[in-house]
Amino acid sequence: MKDDAELIRHPFSEPPDNGTVREVAPGVLWLRLPLPYALDHVNLYLFEEGDGWALFDTGLGDDVSRDCWDRLLRGPLGGKPIVRLVISHFHPDHVGLAGWLHERFAPPLHMTQSEYFYAKLLQQGRDPQTLEAQDAFYQSGGLSPDEIQQMLKRGLSYLNRTTGLAPSFERMIPGQTMRLGGRDWRILTGGGHSPEQAMLYCAADRLFLAADQVIARISPNVSVSAMQPKADPLGLYLSSLAAIREEVAADSLVLSGHRLPFYGLDHRTRALEAHHADRCAQIAEACRAKPLSCKELVPVLFRRALDSHQLSFAFGEALAHLNHMVGRGELRTETRADGVLAYHSA
Repeated sequence: MKDDAELIRHPFSEPPDNGTVREVAPGVLWLRLPLPYALDHVNLYLFEEGDGWALFDTGLGDDVSRDCWDRLLRGPLGGKPIVRLVISHFHPDHVGLAGWLHERFAPPLHMTQSEYFYAKLLQQGRDPQTLEAQDAFYQSGGLSPDEIQQMLKRGLSYLNRTTGLAPSFERMIPGQTMRLGGRDWRILTGGGHSPEQAMLYCAADRLFLAADQVIARISPNVSVSAMQPKADPLGLYLSSLAAIREEVAADSLVLSGHRLPFYGLDHRTRALEAHHADRCAQIAEACRAKPLSCKELVPVLFRRALDSHQLSFAFGEALAHLNHMVGRGELRTETRADGVLAYHSA
């Protein structure tokens, strides 16, 4: 397969500065907001709707993002309000300011049902039974008590980086059409990165709002959580990539939640499939010599040093590959005397 540089084309060589906008298609503005992570930004998109703006995703629920929005609303957005709000999925960099925007403008909220209720659930906090289940989940993966405590502390950050949700929403259903910014958009959904992530496709103008499902240069995190410890999100994600190729024209402009907009959707989806196939092959090779736990397999897939934030994603993603391979009969499992689950090649 050729390199991305040969088959991926970026119509914009640089992003807009944080807190500013750039037109990417008539009536469609690209906005970038900062994030306090290694992936240091999120892309949002605005659509002209008469006397206001429709917004696709919100940014993180922190003071930096609020300040950016205050400047935008006073300046580049001409003082016009947010009149519709579309949220792709429950992650805080995409839904974080939904409550704040609702309090300010009360726009109708559009989400898929799974994403709305998942966000609502996480915003309720965690009870002792949930914490106990999460502790057992990480123990079975081989994490140390100190690492588990870091994982559990990190879970509290969702409440600190979101501002709630409107008490009601309009459900986005795949296959239906949404009128947004004077265009008709077909609603698509995909699993893996989140339960039912919403994407929008305008066939007439070859515009694809891919959210985090397809991104240039990086693979979105596909993780298993304690809520569904035996889930196969990788299988869902790979099925979604195949469905996207069927439903979205290959020459569409892809507007993702991170990185630069790009052309080359067919190549990028196939490159993502190859990336995950390679990770499965690495796991199979590592597990031939002896059974390994999820924690022991993390450095097989992620060769750099990881902080606790990165370890949580790496652990969940490694487990996603393990569950997928167990389901396909490529790995077998055994439970060690200490309760840790180990995997070996079938």
